[in-house]
Amino acid sequence: MPRSIFLSAIVYGLLLTGLVSLRGEFIALAIPFMLYLLFGFWNAPESIDLCIQRELSVDRTTPNTDVIVTTTITNNGTTIEELFLDDKISPRLKIRIGSTRRLLRLAKSGSFTFAYTATGPRGSYAFESLHVTATDSTGLIRREADIHSNKKLFIFPEIRRLKRVYIHPRRTRVYAGTIPGRVGGAGTEFFGVREYQSGDSPRMINWRVSARHTERLYSNEYQQERVADVGIVLDARASTNLFHENTSIFEYNVAATAALSDALLAQGNRVGLFVYSGFLGWTLPDYGKIQRERIMQTLARAEVGVSSVFAGLDHLSPRMFPAESQIIIVSALLQDDLNVLVQLRGRGYQVMAVSPDPVKFEYQLLPPSPRVDLALRIAQMERDLFIRRLERAGIHIVEWDVSIPLDQAIGPALMRQRRSMWL
Repeated sequence: MPRSIFLSAIVYGLLLTGLVSLRGEFIALAIPFMLYLLFGFWNAPESIDLCIQRELSVDRTTPNTDVIVTTTITNNGTTIEELFLDDKISPRLKIRIGSTRRLLRLAKSGSFTFAYTATGPRGSYAFESLHVTATDSTGLIRREADIHSNKKLFIFPEIRRLKRVYIHPRRTRVYAGTIPGRVGGAGTEFFGVREYQSGDSPRMINWRVSARHTERLYSNEYQQERVADVGIVLDARASTNLFHENTSIFEYNVAATAALSDALLAQGNRVGLFVYSGFLGWTLPDYGKIQRERIMQTLARAEVGVSSVFAGLDHLSPRMFPAESQIIIVSALLQDDLNVLVQLRGRGYQVMAVSPDPVKFEYQLLPPSPRVDLALRIAQMERDLFIRRLERAGIHIVEWDVSIPLDQAIGPALMRQRRSMWL
């Protein structure tokens, strides 16, 4: 109960008792309390008129990196004898240095600055409000308010740089890039031989073939290198990401998605992101650094959700995944996903799956025993059979043992992938 209400009740009780009993000592006893209340109301803070300015040392960073939050409070109203500041931040953020709470006296037109150092895991964090409590010198009157600010902190997944991601979709775009197109022209890889055309460089003439035809000359043609449309699907289903005691493999999926999107955008491709969770998150395809920022913000906000299978992936929007483009699925995969992935392949998409190995991941969480070892062998055989069925359907699988860094684990696999794509 607020102190002012408690004292008002005492005064009211004493006055009422004095009037009923016609005894002046009760009224006299109420006078000091009345004066104390009047003094408190006289010195009570008026409506809170505070201005807040908040600065972050960085607004985009990686997990567990220190971020200094500096907050300045300016009093545009009357003097506040006792001001309590409580900065409301996400419970996922950890305070390493300093405190989010302060108690001070703030004079009229005065200002106060305090700072603290926070760190946290991947995520999107909003610094929306600072809760303030203003109290007079007697402690009778208290006013509270939330002073709003608009600062956001994005903690992006840490990116393991991949030198190159080799893909070979059925259709490429007209812009020059690094992906071999299915048409001849200027390039580095030999594509075929065609009849000599006016303007061809003499260096392009295939003299060996021309020698067999005395009336015509023939020129070498090289495979054009272009950019492509790439759609990345991040699997955020609880059924594929949560294991023993709710330990999650999802952060590895996010790290792989960040590395793949960063490498593909650096190669000049048009990349889009689709987060498959309890809700569907879309980042429409685009190019360049701005698209990289959009994708990283989406990955920062991505969370595991409840869903069973890739329902609806066989009805993808052409705006998100143009026909005959490249689809990369980052998922531990379930047996029930086979039909959906085969349907995508049948619709003309080039499908690649980067799959963190869930069997080895969960095995590391269990206590060693002969029964666990036997279960590992059985689960591994089932997964190997599942992977072979996907490969026979023309789906390229890149398996990742998450105990090995991403660039070391899938970099060589993507290099070997290049040779198989030409078949």
